[in-house]
Amino acid sequence: MTKFTFGLLAALCSFSGFSQVVINELDSDTQSTDDKEFIELKSDVPDFPLDGYVLVLFNGSATSSTGLKSYFAIDLDGVTTDVNGIALIGNELVSPVPVKIFSSNIIQNGPDAVALYLGSSSDFPNQTLATSSNLVSALAYGSAQTATELMELLNTDVQYDENANNLVASQSIQRRADGIYETKNPTPGANNDGTGITFNGIGVSSSTAYEIGEGAAITLTFTTQIPASTALNFNFSLVGGDGFGTSDFSGTTFVTIPSGSTAFSTTITITDDNLNEGDETFRVRFGTLPSGYNRLNDNLPFLVLDNDFVTAGYGTPLNPTFGLVAPNIPAGYYDSLEGKAGAELKQAIQDIIANPVQVHAQNYGDITTMLQQADVNPMNSNQVWLMYVEQGRGKYKFQSTASNTGSWNREHIFPQSRGGFADGTSTQADGIDTWLPTGPNDLATGHADGHHIRAEDGPENSARNNRDYGSDYNGPVGNQGSWKGDVARALFYMAVRYNGLQLVAGNPDDVSGNKVMGDLISLLSWNDSDPADDFEMHRNNVIYDWQKNRNPFIDYPDLARYVFGSLSGQTWNSNLSNDDFSASRIVVYPNPMHGQFSVSGIDHGKAEVFSLNGIKVGEALINGASAVEMELPAGIYLARISSENASRSVKLIVK
Repeated sequence: MTKFTFGLLAALCSFSGFSQVVINELDSDTQSTDDKEFIELKSDVPDFPLDGYVLVLFNGSATSSTGLKSYFAIDLDGVTTDVNGIALIGNELVSPVPVKIFSSNIIQNGPDAVALYLGSSSDFPNQTLATSSNLVSALAYGSAQTATELMELLNTDVQYDENANNLVASQSIQRRADGIYETKNPTPGANNDGTGITFNGIGVSSSTAYEIGEGAAITLTFTTQIPASTALNFNFSLVGGDGFGTSDFSGTTFVTIPSGSTAFSTTITITDDNLNEGDETFRVRFGTLPSGYNRLNDNLPFLVLDNDFVTAGYGTPLNPTFGLVAPNIPAGYYDSLEGKAGAELKQAIQDIIANPVQVHAQNYGDITTMLQQADVNPMNSNQVWLMYVEQGRGKYKFQSTASNTGSWNREHIFPQSRGGFADGTSTQADGIDTWLPTGPNDLATGHADGHHIRAEDGPENSARNNRDYGSDYNGPVGNQGSWKGDVARALFYMAVRYNGLQLVAGNPDDVSGNKVMGDLISLLSWNDSDPADDFEMHRNNVIYDWQKNRNPFIDYPDLARYVFGSLSGQTWNSNLSNDDFSASRIVVYPNPMHGQFSVSGIDHGKAEVFSLNGIKVGEALINGASAVEMELPAGIYLARISSENASRSVKLIVK
């Protein structure tokens, strides 16, 4: 750790006027998702600048590799204490609004410590051992255990308990005038003993729901805690992080609360511009407030749902279409597979999809954008399609906090923990044109390989965890299995693309780093019962644009039989495949159907319908445009459509 010289330390002390700064209050554990955590500092003089100070959070465990070391640091340059000597640093939902904001659920619940140093965050990269050098103030906290060794390193001998009064997640640790800390109800932004100057807090609210449509009018009401002693005037703004600007709304953004009053309301109208700009978010932000006022909230959020979204010309996995999305396969891409069998065939596939000269390795930060393109909901271009839960969700709902409820995130079909590629690439997005070469032994690339990463509901992603597919994981209750063939083909790809990854029958132990996934028998069955559709072909095309490799088991699903299944060891020839693009022009409609369906793409042939257990339940001849009559119980079936020149397996849904 970089240490200050005596001269620099003396200069800082001279600049500060020898003011003492202490940790005045800590709220490390708040109800729900820990979104109201804060650390409060206090200087013994008002309006004291904290330039040259840094807050550092330490893990108090003495038994783990991360124990006694830092896990978060916050530079305080630019922060100044207020007229009471208070500086509040905390989450976005802390009220009044902190002068410095950090993400929710950052502060660990103990036994840990928070320390104030002279220095900067660069002096305390994560995993820096705690030290008393340049230490200004420290507070150790926790209830279950005592952070004895950490306290020794920080030269403090008392550990305080935020839950000392058995009021879980509702009180804070506060410093008394005599330097001893006590536990009581939080007092963020104010002296702990109730003395000092009291601010008149002002907040903003709206009776309108969080989600609004274009053309909607919202009424914003600004309210003070006590009547204004003189006329209160200030501006506010609507700040968007994704293109929302002044042209997207109309209405006054100037607030006037007359003397003796407590409230002012104004109406803002969202512009309906007939442009597909995507769903946009904005927040209401206060301008500069007069002396004596503070902001109770400054983060009132809104989402504008764009009514000009676009629909694609193909179906969702629940209502699949086939043959409408043309594959962007380069000429000759698969020619080297012809006439090969067994290990030679598998190697030939790997030589294509792991070609170091051709394939681009992207990073995990880019996956979010990649999925917004690859997994776009065909019914709404402003949404992604969530695989296991089989529904669309707004692109804006990508998980950005510790809570995953209602959000979507990135699901690794071959789990990171089992594949051995957890955190293998950067989380910093750098775009499609920035990439690294990669090959078959570059397992770290699997961390950000779009062919096995899908947009997924946050809680369902957690529920799947790193389980095998088949008897161990079959998706949420009531799902229709529209994703099962997708995960099978993704795993077939991974087991060929990367040396060391394997697919086996049954459910192997889900040991971290074992590089084995099951259940191969189920996956082969799912590959047949849930054929590759236009949604999958679209995402295969998008991933190819990014990575310059394709998933061959989407382009030729029957290839799985030759590599992993019943045709293993037999010679591959693409014109024998049941699922080449020519055959994929065979379309069954309507689908879902009731009593009858029609087939396009062939004039004469045969339709065979099988249950998902492989039992034939119906058969009929196809004759031109005539509908095929077939009475079947409601459910999901596999229809095998064949003619003299082509055949195709299609998932058939019967209402």
